[in-house]
Amino acid sequence: MITKIDEMVKTGVHFGHQAKKWNPKMAPYIYAEKNGIHIIDLVQTYFFLKKVSDFLTIEAAQGKTFLFVGTKKQASRLIAKVALNCDSFYVNQRWLGGMLTNWRTIKTSIEKLNTLQNLEFSNYSKKEIANLKKEKERLQKYLGGLKNMTSIPDVVIIIGQPEELNAVHECQKLGLRSITILDTDCDPTLADLFVPANDDSVASLQIILNQFVIAIKTGQKLYQETEKKRSSKNKNKEIPFKNTTFDGRLKK
Repeated sequence: MITKIDEMVKTGVHFGHQAKKWNPKMAPYIYAEKNGIHIIDLVQTYFFLKKVSDFLTIEAAQGKTFLFVGTKKQASRLIAKVALNCDSFYVNQRWLGGMLTNWRTIKTSIEKLNTLQNLEFSNYSKKEIANLKKEKERLQKYLGGLKNMTSIPDVVIIIGQPEELNAVHECQKLGLRSITILDTDCDPTLADLFVPANDDSVASLQIILNQFVIAIKTGQKLYQETEKKRSSKNKNKEIPFKNTTFDGRLKK
């Protein structure tokens, strides 16, 4: 069930930025201006949230993978939490240049992180241990949310578009589908799919991202059920050679 409009009002989903800081391209999704603040049209927020949720369920039901991107300090913990809740990946500290377009190099760094996490330090000197731990902490900070990601994700979910333009451009370059929570200072032409909403308030993000998680988990459950049926069907197709002759007849 999609979050109701009155719940969106309670969590401040409708509050945009100061009118002087807006992006004119967001005009179709703004309801009004009040005390110098733009008010987002929650009817449209509801509509787009439903549209995006349906898309996420369909993609997850096909076994697609998701990457959440959001490096705003107030939202970094939430980004990690929601991503882990739906077995997805995340970047919540800093977008490293080439994180997707130079995937081979990033993958090598992820492999190094996994190696360091499983490394026994007893055979190293104190100085070497200190350097290795420092390197592990650095890699964990920036790549910890990707350590189980073995290939480029299918869908990238972006929170805080103005801060994540490098991620936006890499998605465009690779032709990856992107979903963006758009505040009134964002550019809707840079997003494939989007939800107009307050992207600064943790409460607002929580209500939108929770809906994303529900949609993804619904699709993942459908995918698991489909795979289970497929596996069972293939198993039943196996021919029991044990009690048959070469021409397929049962032995007497």
